[in-house]
Amino acid sequence: MAAKLRVTWRKSAIGYKIDQKRTIEALGLKRLGHTVEHEDTRPIRGMLHKVRHLVDVSEDGE
Repeated sequence: MAAKLRVTWRKSAIGYKIDQKRTIEALGLKRLGHTVEHEDTRPIRGMLHKVRHLVDVSEDGE
């Protein structure tokens, strides 16, 4: 089974470019402190790289 990534929104996107705000939204994050899980795929990794200064990521190997 594929590994999961647990993503938590930690820092406000106010003052950052619109593409970063849209990336946060595309990840499914609704508000500060919200946590979601995603499959560990290349597109998700790319999105996380773009907003790495706004989120915390932990890997849950299954």
